[in-house]
Amino acid sequence: MNIIITGASKGIGAELVRIFSRNKNNQIFAISRNRENMRKLYSECLKINADCKVVTFEFDLEQFEFYPFLVQKIESAFRHVDILIHNAGQIINKPFSKTTAQDFDKLFNINVKSIFLLTQMLLPDMNAGGHIVTIGSMSGIGGKKKHPGLSLYSTTKGAIATLTEALAEELQDRNIFVNGIALGSVQTEMFEKAFPGKKASLNPAQAAQYIADFALNGQKYFNGKILPVSASLP
Repeated sequence: MNIIITGASKGIGAELVRIFSRNKNNQIFAISRNRENMRKLYSECLKINADCKVVTFEFDLEQFEFYPFLVQKIESAFRHVDILIHNAGQIINKPFSKTTAQDFDKLFNINVKSIFLLTQMLLPDMNAGGHIVTIGSMSGIGGKKKHPGLSLYSTTKGAIATLTEALAEELQDRNIFVNGIALGSVQTEMFEKAFPGKKASLNPAQAAQYIADFALNGQKYFNGKILPVSASLP
């Protein structure tokens, strides 16, 4: 499988790279702006599997004008894409009354626009039967509990859910599947920013194992679905 993972330098993204690297038949293109973490991750993957095929690429997903360069690098790594996991994301924990237009642009750029543009630019490379997986949040699902300070974050995650459903409809004629995972509490840096002092029910490795299995097999059973993955909520 040829697999692209964004937000790959830490947390769930890094765990996904480690999991996929165990299989020598997988080729992984891991994207993050954190160069040092990516170097460490690559070394860890080699220890897991000396035959692993992992490309770590330093890139800031907010630099939209350089996306053609990013796609060129991906295409130089492999001819087609089987799995695209949109894991990159940011959070701002701030009261709505103090949230700025700059905050709005930053969160929508990373959490939503990057998914929109990268998916669009990689469509010619997506294999028939390919699976695009977006990583959202329970806070982005209508009717679920929302939390003070996270109104902007929750709004971006709601946009991701809608985009996921819309893309599944648009791409079904091309036999490309699109699904979303709405995570509950997972002990990541993002969770700690959102809920200081609280303990999550899942760790990144547990969440990543579910996501990896779903990325490989979920398209056999679902398309255009947002699946809640939540042992508990904060």
